[in-house]
Amino acid sequence: MIKDFVKPEVLAPAGDFERLEAAVSFGADAVYLGGGMFGMRTSPSNFSDEELPKAVQYAHSKGVKVYLTCNTVPRNNEVDVLPEFLQMAENAGVDALIISDIGTLTLAKKYAPKTEIHVSTQAGITNYATANAFYDMGAKRVVLARELSIEDIAVLRAKTPKDLDIECFVHGAMCVSFSGRCLLSNYLVGRDSNRGDCAQPCRWKYHIMEDTRPGVYFPIEQDDKGTYIMNARDMCMIEHIPELVNAGITSLKIEAEQNLHTILQLLQTHTVQQLMSLWQTPLTISRFLTG
Repeated sequence: MIKDFVKPEVLAPAGDFERLEAAVSFGADAVYLGGGMFGMRTSPSNFSDEELPKAVQYAHSKGVKVYLTCNTVPRNNEVDVLPEFLQMAENAGVDALIISDIGTLTLAKKYAPKTEIHVSTQAGITNYATANAFYDMGAKRVVLARELSIEDIAVLRAKTPKDLDIECFVHGAMCVSFSGRCLLSNYLVGRDSNRGDCAQPCRWKYHIMEDTRPGVYFPIEQDDKGTYIMNARDMCMIEHIPELVNAGITSLKIEAEQNLHTILQLLQTHTVQQLMSLWQTPLTISRFLTG
């Protein structure tokens, strides 16, 4: 057996109470969800201030942790209400706040001092110096930028404190811009992607139309259905979980856009199965965790 090996956490989204129950029943160790403000998903099914304590109580009764997203980039008028929101979150019993903004992080330390701080992928953490800086600011966990290679992750893990958790995505959108910081949605439809209201135009189908031929659309690639020119297919790291474990990942994060129920269940089931096969088979663990 490998010394000091800790099975990574499986972290799943919970857009509402139904999906929270599904995430728990399909083996999540922790869930992340949004409240009434400051989350990167503006869905009306987020948890209200009254619903959040009930959600936390349910999850904790099943041994599952709850992380609350607080990862938008707040404006001046929103900062005024941040302290109350942070105090509400701590009183609700959430295990961590997922934060991208340094000002929000500073306020969280003051108004929710007992709650862990997880630095969001929105912060664009691509190197160990940045991870260490956030650790020095009080972060318990950093969520890495999705652009990193497995080798990058391993180097970052080796050069950061052991008690700093390292989280990475195993499924989710690969945004057209840097770790989700994109202005395409703002420009095309006036919906701010950095404030939880991304219209996801990188997933739309696009054709070329020549100015003198209105109504005649040419595919950008040889595909009469158009092409997704700005966005790669969703990241899918299921087959690479052994390498991620070897690199020292603490938490494996699943993102299912809009929390599509069936997709989420399938992704979570496969992720848990992959981890269990590693955890229960010492030879397999040794093969991936040595050298």
